[in-house]
Parts: sequence; C-alpha cells; structure tokens
Amino acid sequence: MASLKMFRQTFSYFFTILSSLLFFIRYCSCFNPKLLDVSLATEPGFLSAAATWYGGPNGTGSDGGACGYGSDVGKPPFSSMISAGGPSLFRSGKGCGTCYQVKCTAHSSCSGKPVTVVITDECPGCVSQSTHFDLSGTAVGAMAISGKAQQLRNVGVLQIQYKRVACNYAGTNIVFKVDAGSNPNHFATLVEYQNGQSDIASIDLQDISVSSNWRPMQRLWGAVWKLDSATALKGPFSLRLKSANGETIVAKNVIPAGWRAGVTYRSNINFN
Repeated sequence: MASLKMFRQTFSYFFTILSSLLFFIRYCSCFNPKLLDVSLATEPGFLSAAATWYGGPNGTGSDGGACGYGSDVGKPPFSSMISAGGPSLFRSGKGCGTCYQVKCTAHSSCSGKPVTVVITDECPGCVSQSTHFDLSGTAVGAMAISGKAQQLRNVGVLQIQYKRVACNYAGTNIVFKVDAGSNPNHFATLVEYQNGQSDIASIDLQDISVSSNWRPMQRLWGAVWKLDSATALKGPFSLRLKSANGETIVAKNVIPAGWRAGVTYRSNINFN
C-alpha cells in the first residue's frame, strides 16, 4: 500500500508540472517555438551568425584599419562589399582578405539571396556571439529585397547565415604595397587581393643582391608581413607565398632594385 501511495504522489507531481508547462506554452505571448531549434532555418552548408553594420548607409563602413587595406575597401574589386569580423573571423589578422557568402531570411526585408563580402577589419567589440559580422551599410543593403535596404539596416542585430567561399578577383593579381615604415633593414609589405579559399600560411623573401636563399617573413599585423635583416636589403626581391592548403606561388622579382617605401608593386600571379 505504501508503494502505491508513493506512486500516486509521484504521478500527481509530474502531472502538475506538465499542466503548468502546457499552460505557459499556450498563453504566454513571448513563447516562440522556432527558438527551440534555430538550426532548422539554416540552409545546409551555411552556419548561423549575428550581423550589425556601421558607417554610412551606402558606405564602406570600415576604412580597412586592422587589415591595412585603407581606402581600397571602397574601390573595385572590394567595392564596399566588406565586413569587420569578430575574433572568430578576424583571427588575429589571419582572416584578412577571406571571403564569405552571407544572407538573411529572418526578416521580411531579407531577400534570402547570398552576397559575398571580404573581411577587411577587426570588430573587437563583437564578442556577444561566437560569430559576428560588422558589415558595411552597402553589404547589408545588398541582402535586402529591392527597395527594403533601409528597413533591413534598421533591424539592429540581424540573424544571418554564412559560409566561407573562395575569393575570385577575376583579372586582378596580387599586389604588394610596401609599408611606409620600411627601410633597408626592415622590409614590410601589405599583401592584397589573393584568390582562393585558403589562408596565406607563409611568405618567404629572396633578395638576390644578398643571397639566393629564401628567408621567412612574419606577419607584422593584419595583412602586413615583414622581414628584419642585419644586412641591407637592396632588391630586386622575389616573394614566395604558400597557402594553408599547400599551394605555392612565386612573384619573381616583383619588388625592383631601388624600391621605395609607400609604393605599390603589382605581380602577375595569384592563387587558383
């Protein structure tokens, strides 16, 4: 009898809890069953992220600051379709120049069509989500239904979907912008417009005026790489770039003898 009484008490306890839960679900206006599994709305191949935007509504947002691209972010091939990235996207500079498809479906102003953006800056304050894009106003507008760009910008924090894709700057090869602080014993250069879907893993420099050996460069900051040398670097320099997937390309004598700080030198190579 004692066991039967205990069973009835236990059954009554769980029935009361279940009834309360069903009442909450039925009558609480704040309940949204879609929140139980947001992954149900994510297209295969895409992941969920948060997005905000900054700068002018039709502007570049970023000035290329933490990557070093400067005013190039507003010009082709970037064309203002850029984003600052939270820590998981910026990755201490390794994420500079990486490309992502982003799209939104969670708002009535969303077109649902993906657009491609490039990581060109850091968003150090974007730490509330595991993945956070701080997009240009132009990029946000590109995700909207025609005529609904401003409504989408007014949302605030927007839930989006994203996936990494290969950069494809058709007709554009890698350029090397010699850092303004470079001198014969400290050579630093910005690397810009690399194709592909893999990070630049390493860059080596060969100065034939000194030696035929290749010397490893180090990431200085953002997309800027540097080499410090006790022996004056005169040039011409060749630069050997290796991607994380193992592809290696060489820009032969891309930096001429008599090179100057602040000058841009264009190569005839790019990753596949």
